Amino acid sequence: MLLTKPIWLCFDRLRQWQDRRSLIPTQALGRRGEDVAHRFLQRKGYRVIDRNWRSRSGLHEVDLIAWERGQPDRLVFVEVKTRTNDEFGSPDRNIDHDKKLALRRAAGEYCRKGFIDEGLVRFDVVSIVFEPALTVAHDVDAFSWKSG
Repeated sequence: MLLTKPIWLCFDRLRQWQDRRSLIPTQALGRRGEDVAHRFLQRKGYRVIDRNWRSRSGLHEVDLIAWERGQPDRLVFVEVKTRTNDEFGSPDRNIDHDKKLALRRAAGEYCRKGFIDEGLVRFDVVSIVFEPALTVAHDVDAFSWKSG
């Protein structure tokens, strides 16, 4: 049997099918967007090390955590925003001050637990719109530890 598509694509489709059956539609759409963002970042050379990581308290969640190779290497905390269409504007417009604060707190906890220097951390946003055609926008260094 000759496989024409990568095996991960089959697993993504199977997981998305299961998500559509078990989750509410907005959650299933968000998971599908995370799959797209994960593969997008991998193609750009990032190594995704964690998905849907939750803080110990359970209050804060990070969609994707990845290492970017470079000078120096960066630990990237990625917020993924997904929309069916862009009728109401770009998905990344929904990241408010509270969400940024939650991401910073989660990143701080992750760094403390892993003994990672916070100077190596960067916050990115990946916006995904599925219709009329799949659009992926990657906002590198979308915000910092201190910005509003």
